[in-house]
Amino acid sequence: MPAPTRAAAAGGTQLIADNRKARHDYHVFDTYEAGIVLLGTEVKAIREGRVNLKDSYGKIESGEVFLHNLHVSPYSHRGYAAHEPLRRRKLLLNKREIRKLIGKMVERGFTLVPVRMYFSRGLVKVTVGVAKGKKTYDKRETIKRRQIDRETRAMVKERLR
Repeated sequence: MPAPTRAAAAGGTQLIADNRKARHDYHVFDTYEAGIVLLGTEVKAIREGRVNLKDSYGKIESGEVFLHNLHVSPYSHRGYAAHEPLRRRKLLLNKREIRKLIGKMVERGFTLVPVRMYFSRGLVKVTVGVAKGKKTYDKRETIKRRQIDRETRAMVKERLR
């Protein structure tokens, strides 16, 4: 089990998983913080860092928001109790937030994507974003902009020496 950081010990947030691929594949417009319904062995596995947000997505079903394809590997010290790694998990949001999400999801091309997972005061939280898929030329443009920023930072750093 990883040692808790000072921020986690002081009641702050501790990052569990970050979905960097989401920022690459989607334009993320709005983000919402949501709680997540988990089993005991899932929480223990998440504390070990055995979670993957890569291919997961959110779906609204009968007025509730669910996270599909969130992979939580089995807990290493489990006994007879185990959980299914890819089961759907309910997200806990306010009714007002769910109504906003439904309004945005009705629009064409929007998806619900988990961006990051973290501990906040001992509870597992997920930041989900309302996103629209990027085209390949958008991805190339993002990579080019990042490269230019990196080069300018290096030039500034070199001039300061």
